[in-house]
Amino acid sequence: MHPNAGHQPPPAHYANRDDAMQFLLLIYTDDTQLDALPAGEFDHMMRGCFAHADELQASGQLLQSQQLEPAASARSVRVRGQRSSVLDGPFAETKEVLAGFNLIEADSMDEAVRIAQEFPWTRTGCIEVRPVRDMAVVRRRVGAGVAQAE
Repeated sequence: MHPNAGHQPPPAHYANRDDAMQFLLLIYTDDTQLDALPAGEFDHMMRGCFAHADELQASGQLLQSQQLEPAASARSVRVRGQRSSVLDGPFAETKEVLAGFNLIEADSMDEAVRIAQEFPWTRTGCIEVRPVRDMAVVRRRVGAGVAQAE
């Protein structure tokens, strides 16, 4: 069954709506779960994921989407006091690692969660749904002004 079967299409033309909020869907995967999938299942899941993303993009709800290279290719950078350190890989004691993200617009957290549930990666990891803070509001609050485009 297609992972999106039976879901309602999102309302059209989300882009630039004043009442829409932005949410970042952080996609975490567990390599042991992915490796345990039957042959061909990963490709089937990717096709479903792309189909769902294409629907969301056509409606204006999906603003950006990217996959990340494997966690082993990452570097973690920290500065403490005057000391800087760069470590190989992510610094996390977990089986699930950040694999990608989708930046979406939705009317509410409930709608954003519904959208996340339609992606297949909840079966092999987790999708964290987090509201995106309006940086223009923060700039005004801290007196930093608005960034000027050149």
